Amino acid sequence: MNIQRKNRASYFRENDCHLADFAAIVSQETDASTVVHAEEVVSNIPVYDAGRLEPLLTDSGSKRVVMAEFAHVLLEGPGVLTLKGVYGDTDVLDEATEVFSKIIASEKEKAGGGADHFAKSGANDRIWNSLQKLCIKAPDVFARYHARPTIDAVCEAWLGPNYQMTAQVNLIRPGGEAQQPHRDYHLGFQTAEISASYPAHAHALSPVMTLQGGIAHVDVPIEAGPTKLLPFSQLYGPGYAAWRRDDFRHYFEDHHVQLPLEKGDAIFFNPALFHAGGANKSEDIHRLVNLLQVSSAFGRAMETVDRFAMCKALYPALRTLRQRNELTEIEVQAAVAACAEGYSFPTNLDSDPPVGGLAPKTQNGIFHEALASDWEETQLNLALDELFSRQRAPLVFG
Repeated sequence: MNIQRKNRASYFRENDCHLADFAAIVSQETDASTVVHAEEVVSNIPVYDAGRLEPLLTDSGSKRVVMAEFAHVLLEGPGVLTLKGVYGDTDVLDEATEVFSKIIASEKEKAGGGADHFAKSGANDRIWNSLQKLCIKAPDVFARYHARPTIDAVCEAWLGPNYQMTAQVNLIRPGGEAQQPHRDYHLGFQTAEISASYPAHAHALSPVMTLQGGIAHVDVPIEAGPTKLLPFSQLYGPGYAAWRRDDFRHYFEDHHVQLPLEKGDAIFFNPALFHAGGANKSEDIHRLVNLLQVSSAFGRAMETVDRFAMCKALYPALRTLRQRNELTEIEVQAAVAACAEGYSFPTNLDSDPPVGGLAPKTQNGIFHEALASDWEETQLNLALDELFSRQRAPLVFG
């Protein structure tokens, strides 16, 4: 991560942030020669055609070339990219939307709806942990919804393999207000005082632990308030100290860009990018976006997700789809990656020692072994239960 700071400061303070330095960084333009797989560059944002990319992702060599380009965009480039037509057939989006609508209605009836840390109470609807809720309620829909090689490639490009998917549905009604510009998880979700207590190198580390994204379930024209973005703003090192300052916020409002999304498009950006949800000024568009917050295997996801329960729910549906050849192997891999834990740690190494390598088996590994050998559902469940017991066995002291 490019750290811009004066005198190599060990800590960033709000008063040390300089708008002129920030303006110089965000005034640069995207070099088209660095985004050769993009269809076009709009307002400095590379726009990719998911359908054109997918054939490249079936070969490990060409896939890495594409992922290297994604990583450059997110790290050193504008910090944001758009994938057009991730869902060429949007039927599965409609099925997921129907499930989400029922969840929203049920949660509102039971508890008045979920709290939202940005919007006023009742201004929108949000489903926390929409990932697990969709998987448990409609595993067949989950399998087809997350069987998206381009999404898998962006996540792996930024976070490496074994990333941890989480998701939260956000529904903004007509009249919904815009957010204030901000940075996101991890340090973006801390108070200014707590953020300032972390050393400068931790500010550089935070963005590479998480990837922000969103899947448009409806058309989102400008009047419906697509996300406001400031390309290249992730490159400003003290940004976690600066984003609350009025002068930086005013600059953002004067210079941000917005790209309309069509149903089935996806957007991904570096969490350190200055951004804000836009105001929904439409008369009749209910802006439904499934927000993806994807974490490195080496980090901590924001939400607690019961991936054991998800794996047990998903396996029968995914096994059937695979047997019917309704999903390709690369699509199956993407669906499993969105569900199963792919990292061996933390665990209890007394009861769950490495076998044949440096790390114990993972949920992801067991899931793929089950698919390859066409296990019955009960056999997979037993293997997962045994893994759960090994990882959480009580310590034994000699």
